[in-house]
Amino acid sequence: MTGLGLAGVTPSAQAAQAGRPAPAAADSGYLVGRGISDTTGEIAEVGMMGYGRVDQQAQGLHTRLRARAFVFADRETDERVLLVVVDTAMIFESVHQAVLKRLGEKYGDLYTHRNVMIAATHTHCGPGGSSHHLLYDLTTLGFHEKTFQAMTDGVVEAATRAHEDLAPSELTLTHAELSGTSANRSREAFERNPSELRSHFPEAIDPQSTLLRIERDGRAAGAVNWFAVHGTSMSGENKLISADNKGYAAYHWEREVHGEDYLADAAPDFVSAFAQTNAGDMSPNLDLKPPTTPADFDSTRKCGLRQYESAAAQLDRRGTKMSGGVDSRLVYIDLSDVTVEAKYTGDGKQHKTSKPAIGASMAAGSLEDGPAFPGFDEGENPLWDKISDSVIYEASPELREAQAPKGIFAPVGAMNAIYPWVQEQVPVQLLRIGQLYLIGVPGEVTVCAGLRLRRTVAETVGADVRDVLVAGYANSYFHYLTTPDEYDSQQYEGGSTLFGRWQLPAIQQTADRLARAMRDGESLPIGPVAPDISGKTISLQPPIVLDAPPISHEFGDVLTAPRANYRTGERVTVVFAGAHPGNVLHRGGTYLRVEQRKDGEWRTVADDGDWSTTFRWERYGVAASKVTVTWDIPEGTASGEYRIAYEGDAKPVAGAPKAISGTSSGFTVSS
Repeated sequence: MTGLGLAGVTPSAQAAQAGRPAPAAADSGYLVGRGISDTTGEIAEVGMMGYGRVDQQAQGLHTRLRARAFVFADRETDERVLLVVVDTAMIFESVHQAVLKRLGEKYGDLYTHRNVMIAATHTHCGPGGSSHHLLYDLTTLGFHEKTFQAMTDGVVEAATRAHEDLAPSELTLTHAELSGTSANRSREAFERNPSELRSHFPEAIDPQSTLLRIERDGRAAGAVNWFAVHGTSMSGENKLISADNKGYAAYHWEREVHGEDYLADAAPDFVSAFAQTNAGDMSPNLDLKPPTTPADFDSTRKCGLRQYESAAAQLDRRGTKMSGGVDSRLVYIDLSDVTVEAKYTGDGKQHKTSKPAIGASMAAGSLEDGPAFPGFDEGENPLWDKISDSVIYEASPELREAQAPKGIFAPVGAMNAIYPWVQEQVPVQLLRIGQLYLIGVPGEVTVCAGLRLRRTVAETVGADVRDVLVAGYANSYFHYLTTPDEYDSQQYEGGSTLFGRWQLPAIQQTADRLARAMRDGESLPIGPVAPDISGKTISLQPPIVLDAPPISHEFGDVLTAPRANYRTGERVTVVFAGAHPGNVLHRGGTYLRVEQRKDGEWRTVADDGDWSTTFRWERYGVAASKVTVTWDIPEGTASGEYRIAYEGDAKPVAGAPKAISGTSSGFTVSS
């Protein structure tokens, strides 16, 4: 692992990111605002979201999770859109509703369902428990209020900062191709698609890397990149909270290249977001084998660097200067009951979606990225296929028409009648920023399903298909979206397409409706908005009762001291007598600091958001905690005296947690 420095960055990218002046541009008519905020929730004794593994309980922190927000406004009309990219697995309707409510309280009708898009990077190593629907809280012992609050606070804070940062800016759109960074993990399903889809992706991947760059006074002030690859570089064995490959790409550009200090009060000079698109079948694991720890740390960094390098190199491209203002549309549809017109179904017939159902192949997990439950397989599952054919589908021909050949493992639509397991009323959105169109889909879209959506919208609005992107993992979550042909193979992605074979045509029909309304300047009714079910959450996580230091020690004592001397490239390890980090989350702060003695003062050079540090917590006895801090000394670190500091909070028998701290002895670093 490496920390600060420019390892792996091409010389041209380094020059571009050093802020090389560019010719002054004409007024483009846009106001753009940028904002970053911390969204890190609980980092210990919370189930992690993504792999669906009960045993993946968080034990600490590697990199903090952040929300990066951008407001794009038309200076003439004040029409605007707000895009927030969040380091998390999914954006659940719970978060969507809470954020919109708070933005409404703050700004009235300036930011609404219609013009706000909140999208996830899809890291599989963030804390879970932020959903109000039961299915997503099964591995986290229910709903986690602290994690939910940290995420919503961070998203609103980032949006507020972006709103306050609005300033005249120029926007440029560029495209590049990035290979060697993703692989199709569902090739059997992909090959079932018609040639007019497959031929668009000769390597069975979507290599398009799209960059929307923000310039002020001829210099890059921010960038949003879209590239299709899953957030599964970190493995299901990892127990440290991590922003995975897209989080590292953004961190690298902001922190390691531009030197941004996330703990500073000043507005950042540069904000970068690495957003998802149609990544449903795109794996970062090129050998199509689940990653292992600790090798996954290096894999995460390499995948993030490739995305960064592709994005940063596009700053040298002329690209398309954006013009034409901004626009937005959003509707909710009841995806369990959509009649799909024949023009979208591919077989010339009208069809209907159905109540959601989980396929047995979904329970298997993606065998290439991270298996879930034993006893299930991708593709055929004879027991569940037989039960579905002979019992479920015999009892409901309508369900057969929509869901076959899925071997149904859990009929969650019927279960919803008793308790809300999954969402049925889902939002579909279309944003326009100049010549760029973003189709907001609340799920994981395969590359061919994404191409169908992109072509539909591009044809309706008269855009180049390269300039129409699927913005996946946006606003809510309904699992996967496959083409009907892919669905028939019932790989993991097909088994996870909950509303059946005609789900993509239903979304395609809705996207076309949005595109026609945008093209014609028409408004649309919002439709059946998902209900607020916040009052139905269940939480079974035991509370933190008491913190006590180890026998014969005080809080903050150093249990394992550093050596006296280190060289760059070595790892410093310090163990403290600590407390449970769930007492106070330190959102916007840090649990640790690496400090250098300079001019008689100790100055922070790294914190718990840096790639070079880790923070591990473990219970010690009944109520005591050990906190292990590591620092991998980056190449290029200045020689001198350093120390490690720990900051925590201990819970007494009664009352609020009390701040505690500890500091190691000093040690020298030499190159």
